[in-house]
Amino acid sequence: WKTVRKIQGRLIRELEKKFNKRHIVLVANRTILDKNFKRKGLKVRPRSRTLTAVHEAILEDVVGPTEIVGKRTRISVDGTKLLKVLLDPKDKDKENIESKLN
Repeated sequence: WKTVRKIQGRLIRELEKKFNKRHIVLVANRTILDKNFKRKGLKVRPRSRTLTAVHEAILEDVVGPTEIVGKRTRISVDGTKLLKVLLDPKDKDKENIESKLN
């Protein structure tokens, strides 16, 4: 996956050209280990396999070559959570990525 991350921007642009301007999102296959991971034969659960770490990594994959510079969690009165993600303002592909996320 690390090799794909380096060329992700170019790869997504080429695939979108090929598939008639459809949105393309590349997401890596990740594993979540629950709290009862010891039965799988592991002594320690790696931080990269926790639920929150995997969700953070998937969010990084979805926004593509852009970087996340901030996050805001808004909790409404009825208890629903809305996560606002602030993308890098200097990125030239920002408009394209924001249209994908909507």
